[in-house]
Amino acid sequence: MTTPVTTPSRAEALRRVRRYNHLTIGWNVVEGVVAIGAGVVAGSIGLIAFGLDSAVEVSTSLVLAWRLAQERRGGCMDRYDRRATKLIAACFAVLAAYVAFEAVGQLLDRQAPDVSVVGMALAAVSVVVMPLLARAKKQLGPVLGSQAVVSESRQTELCAWLSAVLLVGLGLNATLGWWWADPVAALALAGFATREAVGTWRAEGLEDTCCG
Repeated sequence: MTTPVTTPSRAEALRRVRRYNHLTIGWNVVEGVVAIGAGVVAGSIGLIAFGLDSAVEVSTSLVLAWRLAQERRGGCMDRYDRRATKLIAACFAVLAAYVAFEAVGQLLDRQAPDVSVVGMALAAVSVVVMPLLARAKKQLGPVLGSQAVVSESRQTELCAWLSAVLLVGLGLNATLGWWWADPVAALALAGFATREAVGTWRAEGLEDTCCG
């Protein structure tokens, strides 16, 4: 017999989202520093882009932290939630523009990155960690009626996809010497980020946003 799934109270959902958000910030700070450092050493735009995505993820998590802090005010959260969602969309757009610019430059210059074992290990760990955090946050967004929570969880999902694409690009470069796999992977990441920027900007608010 299956155990029925109980919906947490708003207060419990808020507590969990805050905890997951803190974990997301902590992980991405470490991930960003390691990825950018490894990317600079290896000359990998894919790794550098991944590190910058971690910085964007920290930014979106800080925006979400601001949104969650407004819960203390009580009353309708719709205005705060919309503002936070737009800011998260802007973070996606900035990431997409930078990554696309750098990836095209690397393709034109035919810059071959070095093999980065550290980068591949980091990407592999992120493939496991990020989906868990994303799923946990996304499930709690409707409880709070917060599109900002859902949109931020999509940024975390994007980080998981970026990890997988990066791992493939670094692996192809390491095993087959396909130098172009790294910037092509970065371009794919830019495409993901662009799609999410547009989708997040156009996203409608969820029900019960005013129940704060």
